[in-house]
Amino acid sequence: MQLEFTKMQGLGNDFVLVDARSRPFTLGTDAIRRLADRRLGVGCDQVLVIETPSDARAAVRYRVFNADGSGAEHCGNGVRCVARYLLARNELAGGEFQAEINGGLYRLIAGANGIVRVDMGAPRFEPAAIPIAAQTRAARYVLEVAGAWREFGAVSMGNPHAVFLTEDVDVAPVGAVGAPLQSHPFFPQRVNVGFMQIISRDRIRLRVFERGAGETPACGTGACGAVAVGRRWDLLDERVTVELRGGELDIEWSGREGETLWMSGPAVKVFEGSIEL
Repeated sequence: MQLEFTKMQGLGNDFVLVDARSRPFTLGTDAIRRLADRRLGVGCDQVLVIETPSDARAAVRYRVFNADGSGAEHCGNGVRCVARYLLARNELAGGEFQAEINGGLYRLIAGANGIVRVDMGAPRFEPAAIPIAAQTRAARYVLEVAGAWREFGAVSMGNPHAVFLTEDVDVAPVGAVGAPLQSHPFFPQRVNVGFMQIISRDRIRLRVFERGAGETPACGTGACGAVAVGRRWDLLDERVTVELRGGELDIEWSGREGETLWMSGPAVKVFEGSIEL
């Protein structure tokens, strides 16, 4: 099978984008893993698939697969790449559209210099919505992991996130904590694990261990989740710059539950190609 693709990246978080609007996407788990393999395939953190939407208000529907072949509900850096892909094909009049993601609609606005602003929906803190195996909602949870009791916040940005505070992200135990949490019963659908260092009320540093991919240079939903938790803990202001190893994202959230959180950041096309699978 010959598969055409576009390689894209947002702050170093890289993707293989497949346009399946004219040809159905039928790759199974093993084929997705090979496509994502950095030695045997194209190489990426996630595979993005765009399809014809079921909702007439949306320009496209998109799905996300992690490098290990598992599905993901959302990807903040990935959805910006979808916007840049459609813009390059002159499919977006005015540079604004809605994308259908996991049954919901998300608004995207393409600006200058490759920056895309995204309505990421409202952060959700209810245990069942994240999901986590907690009986009651709390601002902080505590688990024993990697030989120590650790405190964290939990939130859903369409996918599950656990956020830990750290004094220095450069020495944070990202893999040592992130990897074992993937099989912890507290997270029935696994979890993206962020380590947040607060520089000031309007700036943080962040590293994220993504489920199905491991640590990546940047995680869009992880940045959103970290700011949402930081706002809930009253440590951050309404507008926050998030420094990731791949670059910066700007996050805006009022802190009022039920209100939309906005993310702004770049997305870049790397190359186009095809691969025999």
